[in-house]
Amino acid sequence: MTGNGTRYLNTHQAGEYLGLSPRTLDRYRVKGSGPVYHRFGGRIRYLAADLDAWAEGRRRTSTSDDGTALAGARR
Repeated sequence: MTGNGTRYLNTHQAGEYLGLSPRTLDRYRVKGSGPVYHRFGGRIRYLAADLDAWAEGRRRTSTSDDGTALAGARR
């Protein structure tokens, strides 16, 4: 599915893109802790840019990092 030159990924494709199972993405959607998505009728679709942004927000420097260690860091 494409729109305005943008490719939408289904849950299976998004899972492959992130290295996660589709079931994990399903659970994240239910909890509201996953990447943003689009709903077209009964179909769930993700944009690669949204998956990248969600993954970027989970970067950590250590297991004790609560997400603030990279707040001022440059890429």
